[in-house]
Amino acid sequence: MARPDLVSELVSALRRAAIQLPSDVVRALGQAQATEDTPRARAELATIQAAVGAACADSAPLCQDTGVPAFFVQAGERSPRLPLLREAICEAVARATHEVPLRPNSVDPFSGRNPGDNSGLGLPRVDWELVAGNEIRIDVLLKGGGSENMSLLCMLTPGEGLAGVKRAVVDHVVASAGNPCPPTVIGVGIGGGAAVSLHLAERALLRRIGERHPETQVALLEQELLTLVNGTGVGPMGLGGRTTALDVHVEVAFRHPASFPVGILLQCWAARRSSVLLRADGTIEAT
Repeated sequence: MARPDLVSELVSALRRAAIQLPSDVVRALGQAQATEDTPRARAELATIQAAVGAACADSAPLCQDTGVPAFFVQAGERSPRLPLLREAICEAVARATHEVPLRPNSVDPFSGRNPGDNSGLGLPRVDWELVAGNEIRIDVLLKGGGSENMSLLCMLTPGEGLAGVKRAVVDHVVASAGNPCPPTVIGVGIGGGAAVSLHLAERALLRRIGERHPETQVALLEQELLTLVNGTGVGPMGLGGRTTALDVHVEVAFRHPASFPVGILLQCWAARRSSVLLRADGTIEAT
């Protein structure tokens, strides 16, 4: 049986993600409003910030679509809690669905049956990464269906190179218009294969706004993509303006010489995430 304190901390992490927009995202939204030069864009950003404040004041989810909870676990291979973690995550999701509440967003693709607690085959989704040590970091991501529907896999030819990556990202942002509820956070995965590129793009969404990739050439690409995307004029909620994205994060893996996969994921302005650290001494810390 999962430890009650661990389950409770995971429920709290899900509650934070659903209700409290991370401080870096709140700050980026405020900076965007300060730099917008059109009344409509400023008004949309003001409405978004009012919604953020109301959610905190009322302890209510930021959006009626609380997404499908996804957990990204960096698990220390010597952690004694590792064997019980999946059970704790499943229990926490079921509890949070009723207590936060989270909208039950899990349905059988054949029958449409909804179990009512965000469970089911393949859910809750957990991405496992074994690392050295005896601590465990758990990142929680809530991504709604509207932005998820704007996901894209591009299989470029190697000859298109980085110019093709830039073109693919900008074209997709323009085609998506207001559907992903901009200003978005954009995750881009380059290389590795079709499935890997999308996985990289999703992991990129876990980074804080303004946190650049440690490799200089990747960081420069992130900044250039952000400038290009914000030059499209799509703007907040697709109604025009200078802020189409709050940030662009890129992750990279080596690729096959014959293919150049690019995964593109758009996260809506409600970039909902939280983290929990399970320390070796048994303490649990929200980060």
